[in-house]
Amino acid sequence: MRYISLLFILLCSSSIFAQTYTSYFTGNTTNATPQAQGGVCLMGGATEQDNAMRWFLQRANGGDVVVLRASGSDGYNDYFYTDLGVSVNSVETLVFNNPNASNNAYVQTQIANAEAIWIAGGDQWDYVTYWKDSPIEDIINQSIRSKNIVIGGTSAGMAIQGSFYFDAQNGSATSAQALGNPYHNNVTIGKNDFLEVPFLRHVITDTHYDNPERRGRHTAFLARILTDWGIEAKGIACEEYTAVCITPDGTARVFGDYPSYNDFAYFIQINCDQPNTPERCEANRSLRWDRNDAALRVYEVAGTLNGDNSFNLFDWQTGSGGTWLNWWVENGTFRESTGTAINCPSVEVQVKVFLQGAYTGSLMTNDLNSYDLVPLLEPYHAAGVLPNPSAAMTSPNVLHTTGNDAIVDWVVIELRDKNDASLVRAQRAALLQRDGDVVDVDGISPLVFRNVLADDYYIAVKHRNHLSVMTGVAVRLD
Repeated sequence: MRYISLLFILLCSSSIFAQTYTSYFTGNTTNATPQAQGGVCLMGGATEQDNAMRWFLQRANGGDVVVLRASGSDGYNDYFYTDLGVSVNSVETLVFNNPNASNNAYVQTQIANAEAIWIAGGDQWDYVTYWKDSPIEDIINQSIRSKNIVIGGTSAGMAIQGSFYFDAQNGSATSAQALGNPYHNNVTIGKNDFLEVPFLRHVITDTHYDNPERRGRHTAFLARILTDWGIEAKGIACEEYTAVCITPDGTARVFGDYPSYNDFAYFIQINCDQPNTPERCEANRSLRWDRNDAALRVYEVAGTLNGDNSFNLFDWQTGSGGTWLNWWVENGTFRESTGTAINCPSVEVQVKVFLQGAYTGSLMTNDLNSYDLVPLLEPYHAAGVLPNPSAAMTSPNVLHTTGNDAIVDWVVIELRDKNDASLVRAQRAALLQRDGDVVDVDGISPLVFRNVLADDYYIAVKHRNHLSVMTGVAVRLD
């Protein structure tokens, strides 16, 4: 009898151990291989907005959709496969029961084969625990870069997509907690160590913006990032029935049911017209971030059925159908007023550079790129060339450009003091094309330095495999 009981226990233990994930599969089991069209879809956390979800599925271009979650079951399968009227090859929901699922070969293969990945709601700490520093993190990031997949998520699935993210390690945080004490035990923020999603570099997202009210805690997140790491992060937020869909050129379209309902998205940035740091961001004291009643500039955009209104995440200044607001915090109390469009000083730099190793006499080769060795994220901060973390991140579409404008590699451009060339006044990473043009992260636009005054500057260029060079005289920039 003792032997039988022991055998039963061992069998149950083996069965439980084997169930590291649950799969719900709908559609064609033969893997499809179309070229996905890229993009990002961020959903605020309630019932999905159908047209935004159609946009998401269309970007899969008839391929395979994988839904990732840590709880629940197959609620997305029929909705994605048949209900929205967009043809896809298959929809598979993979429910992670514990972190061991990240090491499962089948799970890894299915995610790697997907043209679209949707991350469901739930508890984002589960996602961080299960996927960060695991093969799943690597596979998702590689699929974004090399396969140009479309990625999206709702609630917790939206919360983890910024390079900064509220990880909910100690549970949710209310606006009252975060404003009353920005270092409250529940205010836990991850930094640049998880997903690498285009246009969400140095962005922290938040969801359920209307229920409960979260503008205060989102402001506290940005204050903490600036205070702790010296980085002027930005914020993207959605109300519950609102979605932000980002095309590969950085256009963020906002979907919702306005004007039938007040469905809004918010694009938040630190005001360049004022000193940027909070007046007080300390443990066990209320946040004060006033700056003349305009610490943050916010573009509030109504979400319509067809996503008619938008905001440009390439320049973070241009939008349609929205209203500019000012946000600030007075001794732990969130404030808001009508604002004006942001207008930061900037200079444009037109530089032509040729790398000797790649130069063929008229153009440069783009061998690094063709061998998948040019990363989405600039490599210079990690190498110590850029002392401050850079928000420079491009998209797979840009790296897939062909012809004379194909991307050769990342470079660093520095503006140095006209009276003392050893003093770096501004620096940033940029992209180098085969014809020698240095362009911004969209692969097309001239390089713009924001928050830099027009003046004379020495211009220096650095590359990870070549000696640095600098102009012999200061050059006028305006």
